[in-house]
Amino acid sequence: MRVTVCELPHQPAALQSAWATLCAHTARHSSELVVLPEFGMLDPVWVDETFDAERWVAAQHLSAAWCSRFGELAAARVVGTRPVTIGGRPFNQGFLWSPEDGLMPLRRKFFLPDEPGGWEAHWFDRGDPEFSAYYADGLSFGLNICTELWAVETYAPYAAGGVQMILSPRATAAATTAKWLSAGVVAAVRSGAFSLSSNRVDETGACGGVGWIINPAGEVMARTSPETPAVTVDIDVAQAAVARNGYPGYVFNATRQEGVSPFGVAAVQWGGDG
Repeated sequence: MRVTVCELPHQPAALQSAWATLCAHTARHSSELVVLPEFGMLDPVWVDETFDAERWVAAQHLSAAWCSRFGELAAARVVGTRPVTIGGRPFNQGFLWSPEDGLMPLRRKFFLPDEPGGWEAHWFDRGDPEFSAYYADGLSFGLNICTELWAVETYAPYAAGGVQMILSPRATAAATTAKWLSAGVVAAVRSGAFSLSSNRVDETGACGGVGWIINPAGEVMARTSPETPAVTVDIDVAQAAVARNGYPGYVFNATRQEGVSPFGVAAVQWGGDG
């Protein structure tokens, strides 16, 4: 399966060129799955402490406009996050897009930072505490949005549920890149799955790029950079099952017989058969 991760800016002038580059890359590599950064292409509203209703509505409108352009990626599936309002409450919600089915909602971010430069708890309500595994067409994935990569308690249930990929849209600083890469390695090894992550990027370093593809053995197969803002790897998802039966996966397999069960499962239809 050909999977693509990237780093993208949000500033309009830089974004237009970066988007064109990404679309050319995904078309050239016939990408089957593209992971976008957290709130990809949108203003990072969380840098301001005070929630602004007008700004929130504007972000939703801009998100809808960008979602209508996903076909330009010529990809079978696109995963990212976007601003949504449900029951009058604002959320940072994951999504899965395909040409056949359009936009389908995934889980909403639950763990929210609340500090200077990252006032997410002021902008979003807490979403779904369950970290569902999504199954379709012989593929399975979990969605851990940015900070949720540190929710290490989710990895054992992912392993028990046979999840093949953990997808993580991010908005993380350049100064903390090494730390986040370490989290991606742990996610991959403990869950026995591929870790795929894309990040925002800006010239201040507040978001530092570096998307990655890490295999279930914890090896970094590819990572993005300013010179290579998108990378694609043809992965063998069957490696996930092999990894779970190797070390350290087999050490924890006994927990399946001790009452440990995977988190809730959400069925997602990626094909066009309804």
